[in-house]
Amino acid sequence: MGAADDQIRVSESVKREIERRRREGESYNDVLERLFSIDRDRNLLAGFGRWSDERADRARETRETYEEESIERMRRQREEA
Repeated sequence: MGAADDQIRVSESVKREIERRRREGESYNDVLERLFSIDRDRNLLAGFGRWSDERADRARETRETYEEESIERMRRQREEA
């Protein structure tokens, strides 16, 4: 990486996020280049399927339970109205 040509202003929260993602030895510019780089060979589905089947099943069951409880709450509210 060469010398900085321009400066940009970022909020404290953005700066903290860059610092959080910063790897050892990386400059802020390195982090941003890594995050914004477009890898034409990258598999867009690479991040999918990272949960184990067991964890995915638990998440699905939890979502279904909350959905059923929400429907039941709405039904009771209609009956009370």
